[in-house]
Amino acid sequence: MAEHMLKFITLPQQTPKKRAATERRADFAEIYEDFEPKAAEEQASRCSQCGIPFCSVNCPLGNNIPDWLKLTTEGRLEEAYELSAATNTFPEICGRICPQDRLCEGNCVIEKGFESVTIGAVERYITDTAFEKGWVKPIRPAQERHQSIGIIGAGPAGLAAAEWLRSEGYQVTVYDRHDRVGGLLIYGIPGFKLEKEIVLRRWKWLEDGGVKFVLNADIGGKIPFADLRNAHDAVLVATGVYKSRELGGPGAGLPGIVRALDYLITSNRKGLGDAVPDYDSGLYNAAGKDVVVIGGGDTAMDCVRTAVRQGANSVTCLYRRDRQNMPGSLREVSNAEDEGVTFTWLSAPEAFLGDDKVTGVRAIKMHLGLPDASGRQSVEQIEGSSFTVKADLVIKALGFDPEDLPTAFNEPELKLTHWGTLKTHPRTFETALSGVFAAGDIVRGASLVVWAIRDGRDAAAAIHHQLSHAAQAAAAE
Repeated sequence: MAEHMLKFITLPQQTPKKRAATERRADFAEIYEDFEPKAAEEQASRCSQCGIPFCSVNCPLGNNIPDWLKLTTEGRLEEAYELSAATNTFPEICGRICPQDRLCEGNCVIEKGFESVTIGAVERYITDTAFEKGWVKPIRPAQERHQSIGIIGAGPAGLAAAEWLRSEGYQVTVYDRHDRVGGLLIYGIPGFKLEKEIVLRRWKWLEDGGVKFVLNADIGGKIPFADLRNAHDAVLVATGVYKSRELGGPGAGLPGIVRALDYLITSNRKGLGDAVPDYDSGLYNAAGKDVVVIGGGDTAMDCVRTAVRQGANSVTCLYRRDRQNMPGSLREVSNAEDEGVTFTWLSAPEAFLGDDKVTGVRAIKMHLGLPDASGRQSVEQIEGSSFTVKADLVIKALGFDPEDLPTAFNEPELKLTHWGTLKTHPRTFETALSGVFAAGDIVRGASLVVWAIRDGRDAAAAIHHQLSHAAQAAAAE
């Protein structure tokens, strides 16, 4: 091991090259270039192979990171891919969009000054190479089972569950309200972070493995929820959370103030070649406009960087806390700053100005106080510190809440928590309805893609456990 690893002392940390900001502002292509094989092997060799791998411990999927880093260093990439894919349904996606600075890389034990291993970039390199070399094979179960599983939602939780269950031989059908598979992976995350071909490639892979998809599915409407339950031995609800949090105050209803998800979906649909009247009309198009984005999460970062690429005149992000307390990835903040975004920290909107449409945001300066009940520092207004930011387009990126699924599905027996998420048994993932399970953000609340994958896989295992025991009990009678 010493021959191949522990090279963090002699080799500096290096990420794949980023395209120049002036170049990447002009398109929606991914900003990071691919790792060259030699560079990937060298960066993987920086791993210290520590006794307690905190990178794995702090990965929601518990990925065997030190092991596949070592295999990469040794040039055993096919084995590295198999090990990576054993715990992660979509390594190439997580390698692109996970906030590694807060998870695996942020917990690397290599001391500061030497800097952590570039885990995410190597993870992406391994699986991209596996696809290129033909190592990623369609799912081929060892045996086929007659039981059928219906999954509502083709986002990361639903797709992860579909892959796990299909691998066990179940007949899996995934239903989704959209016309493409991927959920927010396809419609919420911009191409400069995750090119759409990466998601579409996985869609085809799942279909080739026998997973069926029913798109434009109106569950609770044209497809009654009761019919879905009757058609399958188990149903998994993995719809995610799409309801945008609103922002009040004077002028909050002015034209030109839009929701982040509507804005991102419109932009992504345009990039996919769809006809998008709301983009062409300028409603969700930042071209030539002064744009203000309110929020500090990853969705806000997606919005500011999308506005830059659409040709905005200026882009300002208002966030009520400071850089250190923002929930979004600091790597994304740095990328946005490189691309010309202005961050106005410790600032919150008071009112929206304009008559027929928004013309500006009146904001007030904030300061951080003592920690609140959640442990985060509270924010308080500084009296007399109001200022105005010019804006033709204001994008609200304040996070997401769950939709009212009992009403949407016309199924009042589905029980909710006081947060509005689906109430499930913590170990079995089963809802108040027998045979109906739930996983992902609709249970956890808005969270990371990697957590959705983990929840989808765990829910699939729980469904398998219950159906297997039921089958054994029936056979014994």
